[in-house]
Amino acid sequence: MKHYLAIDIGASSGRHIVGWREGGELRTEEVYRFPNGVNEQDGHLVWDVDALLAHVKAGIRAARAKFEIESLSIDTWGVDYVLLRGEETVYPVYAYRDGRTKAAIPQVHEKIPFGELYRRTGIQFQPFNTIYQLYADQLAGRLTEATDFLMIPEYLMYRLCGVKSHEYTNATTGGMVSAETEEFDPEIVRALGLPEHLFQRLQPPGTVIGAYEGINVVLCATHDTGSAVEGIPMEDPGCHPEQSEGSLNAPYISSGTWSLLGVKTPKPLTDQASRAANWSNEGGVGYNRYQKNIMGMWLVNRLRAELCPDKPWGEIVREAEESVFAETVDANAPIFLAPENMAAAFDGALTKKPQTIGDYFRCAYRSLSLSYKTAIEELERNTGRTYDKLYIVGGGAKNGFLNRLTEEATGKQVIALPIEATALGNLKIQMEAEA
Repeated sequence: MKHYLAIDIGASSGRHIVGWREGGELRTEEVYRFPNGVNEQDGHLVWDVDALLAHVKAGIRAARAKFEIESLSIDTWGVDYVLLRGEETVYPVYAYRDGRTKAAIPQVHEKIPFGELYRRTGIQFQPFNTIYQLYADQLAGRLTEATDFLMIPEYLMYRLCGVKSHEYTNATTGGMVSAETEEFDPEIVRALGLPEHLFQRLQPPGTVIGAYEGINVVLCATHDTGSAVEGIPMEDPGCHPEQSEGSLNAPYISSGTWSLLGVKTPKPLTDQASRAANWSNEGGVGYNRYQKNIMGMWLVNRLRAELCPDKPWGEIVREAEESVFAETVDANAPIFLAPENMAAAFDGALTKKPQTIGDYFRCAYRSLSLSYKTAIEELERNTGRTYDKLYIVGGGAKNGFLNRLTEEATGKQVIALPIEATALGNLKIQMEAEA
């Protein structure tokens, strides 16, 4: 029996999950879990990639103590990267919530208007997109001696196997990959004056890039949402039969720190309506992921950390259900991206200040459900299709109250699958690569 290791790292935690086929089913066992989070350093938000690598190796040891591992792969959040000077890591490794791109964004758009960027890449505007981060590094002189830039999971796998790789699905998150050629767009690189040697050919999920202590190192869909979509066991296309042609699946929400809401499409949609509604086209495993970022569990995770860090989630959700607080906020408003105090951000966005913990969380959950409603309506307009179902995976899928609010707001049948969809997709890609 062959065993495979998925290392799935999110913005708040990471986990090592071993998977294998048994009786025609994919079985899994979590063997290691560790905390993650941004650190403050010299007024900036940064990642401790050395600590991440130490946890990656510790989890591999834990997996090998119980199983003989055939291959491993790592997925993380998108857009963030590590600069290298030869074999040397360039510090700090900035986190996407850091505000260093503020000055870079207008300068990028002076050189390439956003409309042209969207036409070329199909990637929604986010202030933390890789394109803006790299240009901020250019302005700061950090690219002068850089020989490589590797997205976070590719960097961690490089430190394991010694091979520098550039995986397609993760690269697409940054706003520099051509929607037509599925490679880095040389016109964008030249227009911004970025070092051309940084932008190597992209490799598809399933590529074996090297080995670590006898274990094959494989590229999964290293952007965690790409792997999560691969791990969703959809029952049927989820749309009306007369509209099913060209629609590959029902909409999904990968519900974690961010809520990624989208649907599989055969090719990118880079039209004016998609740009105006800020939809993204990210790489999938043989398909396009037409989706958009919604602020997600970040809102409630920060509220809990500030207001009631020791209160179990079950009690928090029950108090939210019992609350009658009526106001909502725009869950995607910039003030919620990285506020010094999340509760204060809610206070500032509301006409009436919440009086109880339940009020804050009810407001957050209802606001999220309404943002899902808006996104579904945009999705149906832009794709010209009507969907009956909505699949939700990830940590947010465990929240029955939010699922019920989402079903009421969207009018869709919500199929909540509280499974490790990202790890399942990661494992699935490894198994298919090995086969």
